[in-house]
Parts: sequence; C-alpha cells; structure tokens
Amino acid sequence: MRILSIGEILWDVFPEQELLGGAALNFTINSHRLGHSGSLFTAVGNDERGRSACAAMTASGLSTEFVQHVEIYSTGTAKIETNSAGEPQFVIRRPAAFDCVTLTEELFARLRSNDFDWLYFGTLMQTGGRIEAITTKLTQLSTKLRCFYDVNLRSGHWNFSLIQRLCQLASIMKLNEDEAQILSQLNGVPPDAFSLDEFCAKWSSLYDLDLVCVTRGSEGCYIYGHGSGVHVTARPVIVHDTVGAGDAFAAGFLHGLDRGWPTEQIAHFANALGSIVASRPGATPHWSAEECLAAADEWSAAFHG
Repeated sequence: MRILSIGEILWDVFPEQELLGGAALNFTINSHRLGHSGSLFTAVGNDERGRSACAAMTASGLSTEFVQHVEIYSTGTAKIETNSAGEPQFVIRRPAAFDCVTLTEELFARLRSNDFDWLYFGTLMQTGGRIEAITTKLTQLSTKLRCFYDVNLRSGHWNFSLIQRLCQLASIMKLNEDEAQILSQLNGVPPDAFSLDEFCAKWSSLYDLDLVCVTRGSEGCYIYGHGSGVHVTARPVIVHDTVGAGDAFAAGFLHGLDRGWPTEQIAHFANALGSIVASRPGATPHWSAEECLAAADEWSAAFHG
C-alpha cells in the first residue's frame, strides 16, 4: 500500500523535553513500520528543529523527498500541557513552516508517478484556503486514490464549514467521541440527544463515506459502515500519555483494511496499536507489529469469550 500524507511536522514541547510529532508524521512513521510505503508532503523551517526532524525521518527509514524547506517561518511546535482529566492540550503557534508548502505542476507530476493508493490529511494544516486547495488538487492524483480524513480538532485551528468540505473529499473519516459530539451539536442535535450510531449513520449519508471510525479512549472504538456499526473494546493499559495514540490507531486501521481483515479484527489491531503507543512516552515510541498482533489476538479472544 502506498500512502501520501499531507500535514504538519511539529515538535511536541513537553515540560521536561521536546519530542518529534505532528499527526501526519506520526501516522506516516507508523504506516512505514507496518510495511507500507509512506510519503509525507510538508515543510520545515531552515532551523535546528527542521534539520533534526529530517534527520529523524531518515533514521526512521522515511524519505524526505517531499519535505520542503522555507526561510520565512520556523518549524512547527506544539506546547503540550495536561488538563485535570489527563488529556493533552495543544498550544500551536501559527503561522509555521508547514503552512508554506507549495505545489507546482512539476511536483504534482512527480507525486502522480508514485501511484499512491491513499491520501491522508487532517484539519490543522487545512485552515488556510491555499493549503485546502492544494489538498483538493492532490485528490486528483489518480482515479483509484482514496482519502482518509483524520479530523484531529485543535482549539482555534478549525471551523465547521472546513470540516464539511474536507468530509466531501473523504472515503474514511476518523475522529474521537468528543469530536463526534461537537460536530453533532453543530449539526443541530441537542447534547442530551446525541447517539453515536445516529451520528455515524447521518454523517455517512451526508458525505457518502465508506466508513466512520470513532475512537473512544479506554472504551475502544466504534466502526460504522454499510448501514451498521460495531463497538470493539480496547485492552486496558496504564497510560503514560495519549499523544500520538490516535495517529497510531489510524495507521493500524488502514493496515488491517489493506489486508482485507474483517471489521472487528481491524478494530482490535488498531486498538492494540493505539493502546501500546498510549502506554509509552512520546508520539512514536518503539513497538513491533508482532506485539500488536499478539495483543490484538489476546484481547479479541477475551472480547469474544
């Protein structure tokens, strides 16, 4: 499977350290570890963080062919603080280098020659109309290309009409349960009337989505497609931090889909990968496909037992 991701490179700035992150980079690294060909279309600044990010990508086995270098802005950063519920809060400085990507006809032709199967994108980088136009153009790389939209709402970096337009490009939409409730309310549903199944059914119908994936933290996930949904629980773990767990879930989900696994098997594997990442520090800690498979199989047996 060949995947092109357009999105941000960010240094996650924790109180005690900085770790390389950004949803698109996290997703691409995880997809590569699962044996897929992942390319990241983004930009970094002409600074130490940018050079370190490219060096880390190379060390991870990723190509930096489509990483652009800009002079005017610095490599992106996200200051991360934890709220009282233990959830990460992101303070992202904009504009950043990733806001400055450009797509020439020559670059478009080079991207087209890669024969990508999937285009992955989120919301954060799309908030400028110019980047949204680039992403829309990328959907035209081939007639077989499908789009995975990982919503990832960040306070101050999204609006409802943008999400509606991005959904129109997507084959698969992934979001967490809190985000589903927010979008449901913006679509006119009172908070006390929220139903996950009804939200997914309505969203799938409105935007002709093949699948809607809703992550539910320690409760696992809910997958809706072809008129029905399934709840799949997650293996309990001791959480270190949840940064990058959703990105790992997305990579695991596409991996299982590419393998042609049944929906529940896909969900168990994606849950396992997300849980393993949440149990370790940083957005892309070390893990192996073998341990993910073992954890997924173990919890699947318990789930069906």
